[in-house]
Amino acid sequence: MLLNSDSSKPIYVQISEWLEAEILRGHFATDQKVYSQYQLADKFNINPATAGKGLTLLVDENILYKKRGLGMFVAEDAREKIMSKRKNQTLKRLIFDLVIEANHLGVEEEELMQMIKETKRKGEVQ
Repeated sequence: MLLNSDSSKPIYVQISEWLEAEILRGHFATDQKVYSQYQLADKFNINPATAGKGLTLLVDENILYKKRGLGMFVAEDAREKIMSKRKNQTLKRLIFDLVIEANHLGVEEEELMQMIKETKRKGEVQ
């Protein structure tokens, strides 16, 4: 993954989202140690403080926990918290934007729902 320095999203948020995605993909299991801020800084060529801020964000959300002197580890219910957060924030925002755009284009609810169902079916096939 490449970080987007031109994004309006801060780098530390991009780091936290990347780690969340890694947890969702199963690359980090419950109680498994994740990258340190220095490893993340090296991996993404960023300041260690920025990487640390991304890790702290996940600690604050109880997705990671600290073991003093050992590093950061994946919390027991991290996957569920990430999925819930993304469902309640990301999907709702995307749906809101979709509905607004559909209204601008005069797309009726039934047609929009049909488009969503077709897209979902195509996604399930892949």
